[in-house]
Amino acid sequence: MENLNKYLDISPEVKAALDEGRPVVALESTILSHGMPYPENAEFAHNVEVIIKEKGAVPATTAIINGRLKVGLTADELNLMCTGKDIGKISRRDVAVYIATGKTGATTVATTMLLASLAGIKIFATGGIGGVHRGAQQTMDISADLQELANTPVCVVTAGCKSILDIGLTLEYLETFGVPVLGYGTDDFPAFYCRKSGFGVDYNVPDAVTAARIMKTKWDLGLKGGIVLGNPVPEEYSLDFEKMEGVINQALEMAREKGIRGKATTPFLLAAIKDITGGESLATNLQLAYNNARVASEIACEFARLK
Repeated sequence: MENLNKYLDISPEVKAALDEGRPVVALESTILSHGMPYPENAEFAHNVEVIIKEKGAVPATTAIINGRLKVGLTADELNLMCTGKDIGKISRRDVAVYIATGKTGATTVATTMLLASLAGIKIFATGGIGGVHRGAQQTMDISADLQELANTPVCVVTAGCKSILDIGLTLEYLETFGVPVLGYGTDDFPAFYCRKSGFGVDYNVPDAVTAARIMKTKWDLGLKGGIVLGNPVPEEYSLDFEKMEGVINQALEMAREKGIRGKATTPFLLAAIKDITGGESLATNLQLAYNNARVASEIACEFARLK
């Protein structure tokens, strides 16, 4: 921990909450730097923190800024994540490089889990997790998010994995590594823009109290790794699954034609889907992320009470 303190900055508000055992919800910054355009990302960054505070928890957005691990960002730091140029997209493999060279980057799901765990935060609200990409049998394109979930003790509240992925293979991968996949009031694993994917969850969790008890029990038993909590997008913002499959296939073909690969794939596809749907997908993306923040905050409050 002494070595860690040389690299990690926890904001005073977040540190006070952690020291006092109050609920904290981690947030990623890739959604700001690579997932949404400006000024929508700045509005989102403000709104999601307001939602978490209104629910009685403390928001803790993560990033690496000038080579420092950050848990809890100031208004200026959030603005940098929304407007800054040449902000990297950081996965676990990049962390040491960015720290050692003093670079600035936005945290993915995997890195946000890592930073949250280092700070002692047990719950994280995101939009959608990464997973096994379509065609991964040939490309081996599998998100580092899944290995982080296998090893890092954080519960991730998500609207499923991103619809551009192979949902069935993603769930198989999580099962192999012993990661519980829970559904928040649903038997069907959500598909990001859509409430249902056709694939089941391991357990339907009816409320925040039950989710918090599962979290505590898993880690009390010394079982390593995290938890996926699939939280469907609210009905009024859900998009049609078959229609979105057509849109996603169109975006995937565009990526193939342009030779888009690796970590550039997801931002490219999300932008293409936004253009194809005339912005409808972005509106849904915003609402599902807000909904995940609400649910994560409720669970964080219940988890704090259990401790």
